[in-house]
Amino acid sequence: MAVNSVMERSSEQGTEKAREFNFTGADFRFIRDLVADRTGIMLSENKRDLVYGRLSRRLRELGLSRFRDYCDLLEKGESEEMVQFVNAITTNLTSFFRENHHFEFLGKTLLPALLQQKVKANLPRRLRIWSAGCSTGEEPYSIAMVLKEVLGRDDAWDARILATDLDTKVLAKASSGIYEQQRVEGLSKSRLQRWIKKGSGNNAGKVRVSPELQALITFKQLNLMNDWPMSGPFDLIFCRNVVIYFNKPTQQVLFDRYADLLDEGGHLFLGHSETMFQKTDRYRLIGKTIYQKER
Repeated sequence: MAVNSVMERSSEQGTEKAREFNFTGADFRFIRDLVADRTGIMLSENKRDLVYGRLSRRLRELGLSRFRDYCDLLEKGESEEMVQFVNAITTNLTSFFRENHHFEFLGKTLLPALLQQKVKANLPRRLRIWSAGCSTGEEPYSIAMVLKEVLGRDDAWDARILATDLDTKVLAKASSGIYEQQRVEGLSKSRLQRWIKKGSGNNAGKVRVSPELQALITFKQLNLMNDWPMSGPFDLIFCRNVVIYFNKPTQQVLFDRYADLLDEGGHLFLGHSETMFQKTDRYRLIGKTIYQKER
């Protein structure tokens, strides 16, 4: 055996002694491959500590003493634990009106033009928006606020928002519409008054979004790597800060699948650090991480 390999193993074993649970390189590689297979998310070597931290809680709850036993459990295909595994690994970071330039464009430019276009062309007054990777719901609720503000009291429109995520726990929170008070502190006074209700009693310090917004949104669990049950077409798709976790070939597949579901001239919103890395004739860039379908 090479000296370097022996030194690497000794170093690894020394690190493991300082940890609560034994976590070997083989354990990490198994988990990394399983995450890639189940979610399409690619974990680099520098995510090893993150994986350890997030899954250690599962080992404690299950009464396991080492990651090898947990990997064996996952390998058996325990469906309930697989759900817990995916929930623990996936990242959920969001806020109301995150990357606000997207919502400014949506409310002031895109939605008014889209409504006018459909009316002039005598098309059905139908709007469909998909929030892919909706996390705890702040994004679809922000979209719903803008949509209701643009539509005003016009109830002739059939408008719906589909909000999906891989993580069932964050979907449950999103569906409840209940948040800590500090989560809405960045909203304008007018939006707070119109869309946010303060809790009292046992819910003091918490807020709830208006039922009017909740009625617009359907929350569903969805793995972007699997088949998509919806047929579209969607006028708008928000997939922000999601594809960054996938490798480049998988990103390209997703962009094409989104284009297949978008209506003619529909729009795709990406996150601030995401881009279509290869030239494609299916979209054109019309704003900061805002793309319009061309075919």
